[in-house]
Amino acid sequence: MDELRAVLLGRMKAAFDSVEEGADPVLRPSERADFQANGVLPLAKRLGRNPSEVASQIIVAAELDDVCERVEVSGRGFINLTISERFIAGQLSEQATDERLGVPMASDPEVLVVDYSHPNVAKEMHVGHLRSTIIGDALCRMLGFAGHTVVRENHIGDWGTPFGMLIEHLLDIGEEKAVHELSVGDLDTFYRQAHVSFDDDEQFRERSRHRVVLLQSGDPETLRLWRVLVERSVRYFDDVYSKLGVLLTDDDIVGESFYNDILSDVVRDLEAIGLLVESEGARCVFPLGFTNRDGDPLPLIVQKSDQGFGYAATDLAAIRDRVGRLGAKCIVYVVGAPQAQHLEMCFAVARMAGWLPEPVKAVHVAFGNVLGADRKMLRSRSGVPVKLVDLLDEAVQRADAAVTGRDPSLAHDERDRVAQMLGVGAVKYADLSTERTRDYTFDWDRMLAFEGNTGPYLQYAHARIRSIFRRGNLSAPSSYPTPNLAEPAERALGLALLGFAGAIEATLEQWSPSRLCSYLFELATAFTTFYETCPVLKAPPDVLPSRVLLCELTGRVLERGLDLLGIQAPDQM
Repeated sequence: MDELRAVLLGRMKAAFDSVEEGADPVLRPSERADFQANGVLPLAKRLGRNPSEVASQIIVAAELDDVCERVEVSGRGFINLTISERFIAGQLSEQATDERLGVPMASDPEVLVVDYSHPNVAKEMHVGHLRSTIIGDALCRMLGFAGHTVVRENHIGDWGTPFGMLIEHLLDIGEEKAVHELSVGDLDTFYRQAHVSFDDDEQFRERSRHRVVLLQSGDPETLRLWRVLVERSVRYFDDVYSKLGVLLTDDDIVGESFYNDILSDVVRDLEAIGLLVESEGARCVFPLGFTNRDGDPLPLIVQKSDQGFGYAATDLAAIRDRVGRLGAKCIVYVVGAPQAQHLEMCFAVARMAGWLPEPVKAVHVAFGNVLGADRKMLRSRSGVPVKLVDLLDEAVQRADAAVTGRDPSLAHDERDRVAQMLGVGAVKYADLSTERTRDYTFDWDRMLAFEGNTGPYLQYAHARIRSIFRRGNLSAPSSYPTPNLAEPAERALGLALLGFAGAIEATLEQWSPSRLCSYLFELATAFTTFYETCPVLKAPPDVLPSRVLLCELTGRVLERGLDLLGIQAPDQM
């Protein structure tokens, strides 16, 4: 569909220009045809001519005989375009022989840094980390597939005043016990107990404050204990990432501590160019256009009154590092919507300082919240945020029950494997298919359903295709015939297949994986109609190769599309 749209739009633009240079046609899907070209009516009004006459002139100039089987003028100059079966078939033949399935490489590949996931050391990953992690992962996969150089950065919280408290708690309970608690993933208990001691024990508070000073001054023993906390937490993060099936590794971790040595440079440089202003003892920058509720200028605090550095200093240091050292042309922040103002202020200050020069971009990929049935933030029955690892384990258990109910004869090992794919895929697809700026309600029954716009529906469509090849003892064609698209369902499926490149392009333009999800659902729906109305294994010999091609190509697009979302496509379910 993307290729068709590009061809049609190019020719319509040239035809409009032949009537009036600079005229701008709009191409939209149509219920009466495949596309409708709009823009004739305003053009005719400007020229003082009859819209139907102008439309007829444009049709002649567009020379669409090789692309369209029917071109009609409807109403007051709307041009309806029906693509020819021959043109669709030719495009499908090219797509079938292309390993990239018609998706072009980026014409101007760039270095992009994607900042996502960012859990905190000595704290559980909970459902609040889900969206950043899987949206960021899907975008990294698609950017890489498009040919860009993608630098994944997991900006974990591994520094700051809480670590004085955490290290002192580690010493109080004993290093061996602390390591054990962290090794079994009991991070919440460890952190909570440390916080209780900090709140209730003045002596513990004083020790914690002193420990922060030792940490920041580089005391060797304090740094060793800090590394114990970080290393054990990272092992736990790795377990969660493994369950979730994302690309992040230890090599992608660039924590807050990474920037410690350059925070003073950030302050020095801002001061040297006259951007730093002292306000209530803190050193701040006041970027233009940001005000508080009273209309007063809003400060970005770089260095606090106690000489400590705020989050803004670290974020500015990260921008400077990513552009300067890594050569990023675009920095993508997959961060919740509440951080929008903070990030915009950081971007503005970085531009003022020259650390974010044109044409380098900084993009905030904001997202909404995961809600429970009560439309409030999703929490466990005890009222605390749901642990991400518990959520994933429950998803697999529920998927196992669903798979067993559908096919009790499935071998145990195969059932476990499919349940893993199905459960994790259901959670990820339910999230990714939601327009990212919206909140969504977590609903087990809906996300694990085998009908509707769900992960299992798409996975089942792929498994159904593979079952056709197994039952018919078929293999992928060694050469691809020109498809026969005589049946409406064959033609509709062919058109849907050609939309893959456009779906990826739209996803990356809007930084929204929901666009690819919508496309894959439409493709799976078109295949279901084709499957139910166009027999494959019982097709006449002259039709069978064409329908096998359509099945094989649909399977490949579904598998590749799901993989770009970070979801596995089982061969049987």
